[in-house]
Amino acid sequence: MSCPICDEDTVIKFRPFCSKRCADIDLAKWLNGSYAVPSQREEDMEADVSENDNAVQRPH
Repeated sequence: MSCPICDEDTVIKFRPFCSKRCADIDLAKWLNGSYAVPSQREEDMEADVSENDNAVQRPH
């Protein structure tokens, strides 16, 4: 198994990462929102549509 951050071999202590550094990088990505799972809720989809409608009306 290789580290998802740097592709080095993993270390059992930090699995699935190779080091604490790579584990911390991954955690930081989760905390700052770089990783996101799209929502399937209807309310969120309606909000996206209304935001896109407003974006079309605004001049650039």
